[in-house]
Amino acid sequence: MAGIAVFLPFFCSQARAAREGGGSVALSLTSAAFGANGSIPAKHTCEGADASPALAWSAVPAGAKSLVLIVDDPDAPDPKAPQTTWVHWVLYNIPPTTTSLSEGVTAADLPPGTREGLNDWRRKGYGGPCPPIGRHRYFHKLYALDIALADLGAATKAQVEAAMKGHVLAQAELVGTYEKKKP
Repeated sequence: MAGIAVFLPFFCSQARAAREGGGSVALSLTSAAFGANGSIPAKHTCEGADASPALAWSAVPAGAKSLVLIVDDPDAPDPKAPQTTWVHWVLYNIPPTTTSLSEGVTAADLPPGTREGLNDWRRKGYGGPCPPIGRHRYFHKLYALDIALADLGAATKAQVEAAMKGHVLAQAELVGTYEKKKP
């Protein structure tokens, strides 16, 4: 597996980490498809099969009740003049005993209890990189929560983030990049 992610204290405090396990937790997220800040292979984009990359993680905190995965692109539409963060994938209530998602995972293949939110194409599931111009960064963010979220239905990233606020024990991040091939 390539890539190493770092702990980022998103929605959590050192006090919460101390209550849950005596200090910060080094949750990590990797992919066999690309390394940290590496190029995402075309098969995981709109120029290929648009299949999600295999992802794996470790060191989920002992107090975790669920996991959330959000993949987004803060460079849309142009990395030289970004205007929005484009959401590619939202999964929530992933069981904390889960340690990976296989390449090209479908709704039927998701771990039991996992819920899919909406991406910015207004559909469930993975939508791979498809930047209109330039090389974009794609942030794969995994959150360990101290609760399982209520069934939010086909929630947006903003709705999932609002529901998990104050419940994040740890976060890991893996960034990949992609630029469309020149015609």
